[in-house]
Amino acid sequence: MSSLTRDLVSELSGDLGALTARQKDIFRRVVEAYVETGAPIGSRTLSRQLGLGLSPATIRNVMADLEDLGLLMAPHTSAGRLPTELGLRLFVNGLLERGNLSRDERDEIDSRCAAKGRSYAEVLEETSAMLSGLSRCAGLVFAPKSDEPLKHIEFVSLGPGRALVVLVTRSGHVENRVIDVPVGLPPSSLVEAGNYLAARLREHSLSEARGTIEGELCQDRAELDGLTRKVIEAGLATWSGAGADSGGALIVRGQHQLLEDVQALEDLERIRHLFTALERKEALLKLLEMTDSAEGVQIFIGAQNELFGLAGCSLVVAPYANSQQQIVGAVGVIGPTRIDYARIIPMVDYTAQAIGRMLG
Repeated sequence: MSSLTRDLVSELSGDLGALTARQKDIFRRVVEAYVETGAPIGSRTLSRQLGLGLSPATIRNVMADLEDLGLLMAPHTSAGRLPTELGLRLFVNGLLERGNLSRDERDEIDSRCAAKGRSYAEVLEETSAMLSGLSRCAGLVFAPKSDEPLKHIEFVSLGPGRALVVLVTRSGHVENRVIDVPVGLPPSSLVEAGNYLAARLREHSLSEARGTIEGELCQDRAELDGLTRKVIEAGLATWSGAGADSGGALIVRGQHQLLEDVQALEDLERIRHLFTALERKEALLKLLEMTDSAEGVQIFIGAQNELFGLAGCSLVVAPYANSQQQIVGAVGVIGPTRIDYARIIPMVDYTAQAIGRMLG
């Protein structure tokens, strides 16, 4: 790419004002054809579609100019043109007229993101599956590990040798963990353990109070019987250890939807790389954590992020906030680079708002 072309591409990265009306129109038609079919479109087909009296030769010249700018590419010598990843990003940023969700889609999102007696975790699971179904791509929800001040903690017996730790944060987030306890533990030990921790954790996060609690337990300053001490130690270890390695909870549903766009053996190999990355989760968690400082919908297309470079996929993601307007997680959709951005962008945006309303 020449220095002049690089300068033009740099200028275009901010907006598409450098393109003529004819270039914009042809560029938009090429992108729309790619989103609809995944196949290149030729100048003769475009000439018939445009209905502007432009000859195939004229359109080929315009497409060649767009190719020089790095916006289009020809997969084969005699084939039509496809948008490049740069072209898709510019289309999404500058040319795309974002669509609106139907009333039925908004109602479904509101209904499935509502608490209705379900736990926070259950709502997030349902949200991920819903996004996958509506978008026909993979849906994901990221909930960072909570370290908020606690409002309530309680131990509930689940039968011999098992108990449930219920924690409620100041923002209303509920987290449950099952722990092992001594068989034959009397109910009074669970009550005493809950009261002991509540007194020390109220309006403090676990990380803030854990050192003090462990110090008291080690120095026998707390007047607790042996069984109650074991319940407290099990509760601390189980809750604080959950998600410590991953940095948060990542829920991905509908990965199989990505296979429906596979058209060749090399496509299948790229999707396999993506599945492997999703199973490891580290790269995706780092990507989602970038939304902590972002406002509104973020779009990552293809090689714009290392996670999707090999897979030829895109991520549309939006953060959601709690009642204090603090960003506490993100929702999104992963699909092929030719996903229907006009439909999926408002879908992800509205879902993030619905989760925020539920938390509020």
